[in-house]
Amino acid sequence: MLQYLVILLDDTSVAYCHAENPLKERKLIPLDTLKKAILFGMKENLMIQYVYPDYELPEEYSEVIESIDHVKIGRDVAVYNEVPKAIIAENAVLRISIAEFIAKQYDIAALLPQVTRLNICLTDIESFKDDQAEDYKKALATLNAVLVNLYKSGKQPQLNILTDRLQLKEMHNCGAGDSNITLAPNGKFYLCPAFYYDEKMGISNRLKHHKLSSERCVGDLEAGLQIPNPQLLKLDHAPLCRICDAYHCNRCIWLNQKLTWDNNTPSHQQCVLAHLERNAARDLQQQLKAAGFSAG
Repeated sequence: MLQYLVILLDDTSVAYCHAENPLKERKLIPLDTLKKAILFGMKENLMIQYVYPDYELPEEYSEVIESIDHVKIGRDVAVYNEVPKAIIAENAVLRISIAEFIAKQYDIAALLPQVTRLNICLTDIESFKDDQAEDYKKALATLNAVLVNLYKSGKQPQLNILTDRLQLKEMHNCGAGDSNITLAPNGKFYLCPAFYYDEKMGISNRLKHHKLSSERCVGDLEAGLQIPNPQLLKLDHAPLCRICDAYHCNRCIWLNQKLTWDNNTPSHQQCVLAHLERNAARDLQQQLKAAGFSAG
């Protein structure tokens, strides 16, 4: 069941997940389209998540944006594409490559006392190699040690790839097309922002085998949502994922389609990384229990 409506305020809205935003030309969502999107969200009882570009919006947009409860990605949630020296927001997303994550693990660890929540988003999962696994495990262990010390000091920051699994009793994936849907500045719906970027860049839709087409939209504000075979985005139609206990895994359907040609089947790379994180989360749980904390 849908819970969230992600609204891209501009073609150059900040990328906040695995996929880069390759669009460089500004195209602000028309004010009338924004109003219709908010009305759609209200009718469907959806939480609004605005995704901001890196420039200030015209003043007349503020009143419309503030007319409904929301989260501002790129404002309330800070997004970084390299490891900063300091984070000025309570909640942040750090988008980096696997190699950068490994190389800068101590710099990342130094950010944890500064935040309430930090989401690590690996931007090159498709290029992950099995021989990186040991180094990735060591980096996770480094972060575990810092988290345990922070817990002892009274701080309990969340780190998606390690602490989320401690609290989850079932799968809690990205949910693109299932629990959330994206509205682009053109007034059309997409499973997630990455599919909009692909369409704009002319990347053919791999699932329309009968014809080459870059069209990725799944409806619009006038006709409503039109997701083909929506059941194939759900966990109960994912034979591998529904029996997995890496509950924190993003299960990114954009990467799935890109790497396996099946929205509901993750790639080898995603599964290996998710299980390395699951195992590290178990180690964190044991360390916290040994330190006297109840963790999950």
